[in-house]
Amino acid sequence: LGGDPTPPPPPAAQKPILNAGDGVGEHPTQALLDLFTVATAWAETGAAPPDVLACLAGKQLTLLGDLKHGRTTHSLALLCSRLAAPPSLVLVSPPELRMPQAVCDKLRARGVAVEETDALRQVLPQTDVLYVTRVQRERFATEEAYRAVAGSYVVDKALMEAAPPRCVVLHPLPRVDEISTDFDADPRARYFEQMENGMYVRMALLALVLGADLAAL
Repeated sequence: LGGDPTPPPPPAAQKPILNAGDGVGEHPTQALLDLFTVATAWAETGAAPPDVLACLAGKQLTLLGDLKHGRTTHSLALLCSRLAAPPSLVLVSPPELRMPQAVCDKLRARGVAVEETDALRQVLPQTDVLYVTRVQRERFATEEAYRAVAGSYVVDKALMEAAPPRCVVLHPLPRVDEISTDFDADPRARYFEQMENGMYVRMALLALVLGADLAAL
């Protein structure tokens, strides 16, 4: 999608290769299912056209949490930058966990409006899609460093009273405590549906690389 490249396949490789996630780099298949989830969610409510490639036009996508190590946020942001009408991006994180500068530079070079902040409450009322990620404990050298930023943001029922009624809330899962279970029953919570869509989107990708005609399935 345009971030830090993964190791290229061997020159003699004769088969398609799908990146299923590479450390703290990217996770392209997750980005595809994320976009699909937003499109289907808004198609149900009439908040946006059902066209996956146009569903974020004129919208604000807020990425929240560990944006430094969160490969899903890297890929989703870069995928959005390839849309004909990309959303504006608001990157919310503690200073220690900001989006890598290389990703931000690519986004701005492609004409995407990018705002970086640590103030979730200020941007939440304008947020159309809230993409929440966990602070990845396994990426920290010490427990002290992890605990210094763990729990920086918690999305719960009370906080989401400030968000628009058609806001879509996503999370690549698993979660720790960054989304309270008291929000799970809210119709804006789409992360379980998002997880299910991962199966369908990846089935479609596997079918494509095997030469299947998806229209006939």
